[in-house]
Amino acid sequence: MGVSLTVNDVERSVAWYRDMLGFTPGERWEDDGRVRGIQMKAGSCDIMLHQDDFAKGRDRRKGEGFRVWVETAQDINAIAARVKAKGWPLDREPSDTPWGDWAFALTDPDGFKFTFIQAE
Repeated sequence: MGVSLTVNDVERSVAWYRDMLGFTPGERWEDDGRVRGIQMKAGSCDIMLHQDDFAKGRDRRKGEGFRVWVETAQDINAIAARVKAKGWPLDREPSDTPWGDWAFALTDPDGFKFTFIQAE
């Protein structure tokens, strides 16, 4: 998976993806000493977090109209438990999907929705 997300506060988002989901920082993009974006990595997943310049307004809603699906060999029960232990709510507890996958879902601080599926 590779996805690029425009976020309200890139440093807050980096901390959330690192602390909640275990991603590690990769490349960093700066412009005149200001952080414009940071790549977050976990296995073969890359999430590029870009600082919103708010040219489209500060009240612009993010994350509407799509969901990121992440398949992982990691134990998603453990990931979900870690997220909950850190005080972040799940949108869906780990459970069977109608098509037979084991999955849980959550929403990040900017409203981007993720579903994590246990790889077979």
